[in-house]
Amino acid sequence: MKVKESVYDNFIIKKPWGKEYVIYRNKKEIAVTILFIKYKKSTSLHCHPKKKTGFVLLDGKAKIQLGLYNSGQKVFNRHSKLMIRNGLFHKTSSLSKEGLIALEFETPVDKNDLVRFSDSFGRKKLPYETGKFFEEKRGKDIIKINKSAQSQTIKVKNRVFYYEVHKNFKKIIKYKDSDIFGILSGTVVDSQNKSVLNSGDIVKTGTLRKLSKRFKIGKELKLFRFIK
Repeated sequence: MKVKESVYDNFIIKKPWGKEYVIYRNKKEIAVTILFIKYKKSTSLHCHPKKKTGFVLLDGKAKIQLGLYNSGQKVFNRHSKLMIRNGLFHKTSSLSKEGLIALEFETPVDKNDLVRFSDSFGRKKLPYETGKFFEEKRGKDIIKINKSAQSQTIKVKNRVFYYEVHKNFKKIIKYKDSDIFGILSGTVVDSQNKSVLNSGDIVKTGTLRKLSKRFKIGKELKLFRFIK
């Protein structure tokens, strides 16, 4: 049975490798999910035929496989980013004894846009989790984003990141080069309103600083900013 995307906003999804839940969703445009992967556990080797995926590692160390072969494996440390095109198989494994915490940006929103190639927990032919894997969101540690705010500080265990709204580049270009930005809504456009950055794109300060010399922010840019 297909579940409405809005239903996932209300629950933690229990996984054999840990858990995840949606912390931000803008209708069908983008969803940001926080993942908690236990030590020595891995997601399935899977792809999203229609969605692009952005990945920011908040805490811990991960081994990520891109493609069907083990030769595509690479280790990522805390404060790393990655963009994964639609249709590219990928798998994330936790190398940290404390587990890893990551944010996944998916555009557009569709939990059923999932194809598994292999899985250590026998889910190869199964769809995304529903019903019995739902756990009610409760507790002070659950992340809640105030979408009407112009800024918000978000804490996850010992890590901090920020929700921000910008109408121009003035403040952005002054941030540290190591800062990472995940775009939640809005665009960066040229003089003819052709977009070069959209929801779900993940970039560093240097990229936005360079783009600011020729391009502008559309109406406004909502984003998450991650500091080292």
